[in-house]
Parts: sequence; C-alpha cells; structure tokens
Amino acid sequence: MNNITDIHYGPLPEDSPYVKPFRFHYTQNGKEKSWDLLKVHDSVSIVIFNVTRKKLVFVKQFRPAVYHGIISSDGVQPGSIDMKKYPPELAVTMELCAGIIDKPISTIEIAREEVLEECGYDIPVERIEEIIRYRSGVGTSGAEQTLFYAEVTDEDKIASAGGGVDDEIIDVVEYDLEEARKLTDKGSVISSPPSFLFGLLWFLTNRAPKN
Repeated sequence: MNNITDIHYGPLPEDSPYVKPFRFHYTQNGKEKSWDLLKVHDSVSIVIFNVTRKKLVFVKQFRPAVYHGIISSDGVQPGSIDMKKYPPELAVTMELCAGIIDKPISTIEIAREEVLEECGYDIPVERIEEIIRYRSGVGTSGAEQTLFYAEVTDEDKIASAGGGVDDEIIDVVEYDLEEARKLTDKGSVISSPPSFLFGLLWFLTNRAPKN
C-alpha cells in the first residue's frame, strides 16, 4: 500500500468526474458576496459490526489529500520531500466503509455494494439500517452523506472479496470494543475523518454490547 513514489501536482482537468470547482455568487442583506465551492458526489458510510467475534470492521487506505495537508502545512513542495521525515504511512487513514453515490440505484444498494467490495461481507439490504443523513464539507461542498449500520457474521465473509475494486488498495482492520473506545480518548490524534468518529461514537452510544 505504501510504496508511494513520483509525487507531483498538476492542474485539475475540466472533465474530472469527481471534483468540479466553481464560484457561487449571492446577495446577503443587500451586500454582494461570493464563495468558492466544489461540486462532489454525495456518499454513504457504514458502521459494520461483526457479531460473531464482537469486532468493529474498519478500512485503511492512503489518502493523497491528507498527505498534501501534512507536507503543505510545513511548506514542503513536490521534488523536495524527505520521504523518511514524511513517510506515506502518515496519510494512511482509518475510516468507516464508505463510497460515493455514482450509480442510479438506491443509497442502501450503494451501501451493500461497498460492504462487499471493501470489506468482503455479502449481506442483503434487509440487514442494513439507515441511521442518519448529514452534510459534510459545509464550507466547500455541502455534500450529503448517509450513515448506515450493518451487523455481519463470519459466515457472510466472501474469501475472494474485500480490499476494494479496480485500482483501490484498501486494508480491512478489526477493532474490539476496548480498542475502539480508546480512539475517542481525550487528547487522541488520529488521521480519520469526522464521519468516522461520529459513526464510532454513535455505535458506542447506541448499539455496543453492554457486556
């Protein structure tokens, strides 16, 4: 996963299927204003709990945006990156199973596909529960994300599935309840998005086994 080389930047193609930047103009209380925005896909994320072994199922992957955020905050540019000081592992994030909505099917069907493709569990939509919808990136995109919850068993695991599709490189990791709770300890510093922490806290509050 972390054999990252030849880092360089380039202009964003106008036909990018994932990100479309534009400027939003409006008048508020009689004053003309503008805001730079990004049009991105809405998405789903899924809290997955393996009831056979009482483990939460997460994914890890290298995130270029996180790596850029780390090096750019130190004023480092491509071509002058000390890979020993800034190893790619710094930008490997732990996340919920998730994916963009880029097909003309229901969000719960998207969630089912992501559970299979990323984590390797084949379950019907009847075993996936919609929890809440919220807005992410409210300063830049305002995209909607839908959080789902799914309980899986070892019998649902497909040996040949998981780890992503196409050129995705995803590691599946499992945490027991004690390990998961430590991720939310005061003072923790983790490379995870807010949706991960929200989903984790929702699970610990509402669905975690009491014993």
